[in-house]
Amino acid sequence: MEHTAIGSIVTRRSLLKSAGGVVAAAAVTARPVSAAAASEATGVVDKLSAFMADAATRGLPADAVEKTKHHLLDTLAAMISGSNLPPGQVGIAFARANAGATTATVAGTDLACGPIEAAMANGMLAHSDETDDSHAPSHSHPGCAVVPAALAIGERFGIDGARLLRAVTLGYDVGPRVTFTLGGLPYQIETHHSTHSMAGTFGAAAAAASAAGLNAQQMRWVLDYAAQQASGVAAWQRDTDHIEKSLVFGGFPARNGVSAALVIQSGGTGVADIFTGADNFLLTFAPSAEPSHLVDKLGERFEVAETNIKKWTVGSPIQAPLDALENIRKRRPFDTDQVQQVVVRVATSEARTVNDRELPDISLQHLVAVMLVDRTVSFDAAHDKKRMQDPAVMGQRAKVQLVPDEMLERLYPRREAIVEVTLTDGTRLTDRVGAVRGTSDNPMTREEVVSKARDLIAPVVGPANTARLIEAVLTLETVKDVRSLRPLLQRG
Repeated sequence: MEHTAIGSIVTRRSLLKSAGGVVAAAAVTARPVSAAAASEATGVVDKLSAFMADAATRGLPADAVEKTKHHLLDTLAAMISGSNLPPGQVGIAFARANAGATTATVAGTDLACGPIEAAMANGMLAHSDETDDSHAPSHSHPGCAVVPAALAIGERFGIDGARLLRAVTLGYDVGPRVTFTLGGLPYQIETHHSTHSMAGTFGAAAAAASAAGLNAQQMRWVLDYAAQQASGVAAWQRDTDHIEKSLVFGGFPARNGVSAALVIQSGGTGVADIFTGADNFLLTFAPSAEPSHLVDKLGERFEVAETNIKKWTVGSPIQAPLDALENIRKRRPFDTDQVQQVVVRVATSEARTVNDRELPDISLQHLVAVMLVDRTVSFDAAHDKKRMQDPAVMGQRAKVQLVPDEMLERLYPRREAIVEVTLTDGTRLTDRVGAVRGTSDNPMTREEVVSKARDLIAPVVGPANTARLIEAVLTLETVKDVRSLRPLLQRG
C-alpha cells in the first residue's frame, strides 16, 4: 500500500470523510484556541524552522541521498524534454522577454536570466506534460517546483552539489507535509483549492531558503511569505492545453519560493508564527487541521522516498494499465492483429481523468492502442498528437474499453488496474497491477531512472552532454559549484 505522510494506510473514502470534518469546521466561526493547543502549534513552528535552517549543513542518510539524486535527475529530464512542448515554450518565451541578469539557467535552451524568471520558466518546463514525479498522500507534484527553485538560488549563490541535494530533500519534506496536514486530495475536492500549488509553494520556498543559507528566524519569515503566496484553484483541471496546469504545478510555486527567499535574504521580515496565532495559515485554510503533522517524523521519514517516479511519461492513471499490458505480453507474446478486445478497469475517479482525452499523454484509450502497436510507449509517441489520427492506432483504439471500477475506487490512492486482453482465438489474458512501477512500493532502480532520463534528455542536448549530466547528478557531492552544470543543461 502507499503510505500516507503520517505513516498510516488510508482509503479514498476515509480521507474524504476526514476532509468533510475539515470543511465543516471551516464553515463556522473558529472557536478560541486553547493555551495548550497554541503552545503545541508554537512548538511545531520552532521545530520546523530550526530543522529548515540546519538542513543546509546536516548530513543525510545514504538512501535519502540516492533517492534525491533519482528525483533530481528525473526532474531535470522533465525540464529539458519539456522545452519542446507548448507549455515549456511559453515559459521560455516569458524568460527570454524578461531576461536581464544572466544568473540562472533555463534548461533546454541557450538562455540565462534572473533567478525568479528562471525558476518560473523551469517550473513550467518541468510540468509541460505528465513526465514529472508525484507524491500521492499529499496530492502534489513536488519536483517540478522544488528543483527549479533550488537550482535557481543555487546558481545565484554558487553553492556546491551537496548543498543542492540537501535543499532539494528539504523541499520534498516541507511542501507535501503542508498539504497533507490540510487534507490532501479530499481537501482539494471539498474546498476547490489546488493542493499542487500550495505544496509546491511551500516546498520551493524551503528549498530556496536552504540554498540561500537562511537562519532559523529567517526561515519563519520564509514560511510566512509562502503562506501569503499559497493559492491556486482546482479549475486547472479544465485546462485543455496544459499551459495553466504547468504554471499552477510548477511555474508559479517555483517563482513564489525563490521570491520569498530572495526578499528575506535581502533584509525582509514578516510574521514569525504563521501556523499559530491570529489569522494564521491553518486557521484560514483548515481550522481543524492538526499542526503536529507538519513535523511528524521530520528527519526520520524523508518524503522524497515516498514520492513516485513515472516509468511511463503519461498521466498517472495510465501507468498501471501500461504496466499490466507489458506484463501480459511478457508472459504470452501476441501480435497486434491477434487482439479482439482490451478491457481496462481503473478507479472511477481515475477513469474520468483519462477517458478519451484530447491530449495524447492523458488519453487512456489512445495510449493502450499505441502500446499494442509499438509494444511500448516512448516519450515521442506519448506526445505525438498526429498519431491520434493514425489509422493503425485508431483501429486498435476501437478495441479498447475503459471500465470505471468502484472496487478499485475504494483502494485509492493506490492506482491499481485490471487489464484483460481477449485474442481472436478466444484466449483471455489478464493482469492486475497493485504496485505501479516507480511508486514507493515498487521503486525503479537507478538504471531504470537513468534509462528514462537518457531517453528524454539526449534528443535535446545530445548524447555526450546527456552522459555528462547524468554522471554529474549521480556524483553531485563532488560538484564544487552548481553553476558548472549549465553547459550540460542547455542546447549546444
